[in-house]
Amino acid sequence: MGNVELNKPIRETTYETLKQAIIMGEIPAGSRLIETVYAESLHISRTPLREAFRMLELDGLVEYEERRGVIVRAFTIEDIEETFTIRNALMMLIVPSVIRNVTPDDISELEDILRRMDVSHEAEDVAGLAVLNRQFHRKIEHISDKKRILRVLESQQEYLTRFSQLTITSMDRRSDAHKEHHLLLRLLEKRDEENFSELMRKHLYESKIYCLQTVSLHRDGKAAGT
Repeated sequence: MGNVELNKPIRETTYETLKQAIIMGEIPAGSRLIETVYAESLHISRTPLREAFRMLELDGLVEYEERRGVIVRAFTIEDIEETFTIRNALMMLIVPSVIRNVTPDDISELEDILRRMDVSHEAEDVAGLAVLNRQFHRKIEHISDKKRILRVLESQQEYLTRFSQLTITSMDRRSDAHKEHHLLLRLLEKRDEENFSELMRKHLYESKIYCLQTVSLHRDGKAAGT
């Protein structure tokens, strides 16, 4: 993870560094966060590190266990359900503004992202596709210019990228979602609010369902193997 940035309070940058690493799976669920190890690797003292651990605990990303210390939590079904429910509801609220505000430059930028998604899709690069998928949706969100709603969505970025990666591990969903992205762009270009809204609602709902199914199958498989 390297040095944390110094243009913010050390507590904040440490928290952000660890949060992203946990959400993106770089620090797996069940890992123990040992103060001495992370203080040395991040080149910071233990005080801001402990404060960052407390912030992560408030986020539900870590928990304190007696005799073990700070442990990274696995994402629960409830975590995924809540994150998607918030995101999907807010996205549908801003659709009219997206349709109203979209410009030819926005369409060009989305087409460029989609071209890169085409390459990642053909290469079956799930991690790269997850990042580009989030860029595509984030660009659409920002067309709305609804700043308060965007602040909430921005706070969920790492979660959504991670959950997107879980969702598109399914080849069927990956192919369907990719086709839907192309169709969403065409509908947006036409400013066809009714059909864009209908397809976006379906697209977001199915992403949530596939993510929940993927996590459930993974947990069921682990349970069967124990």
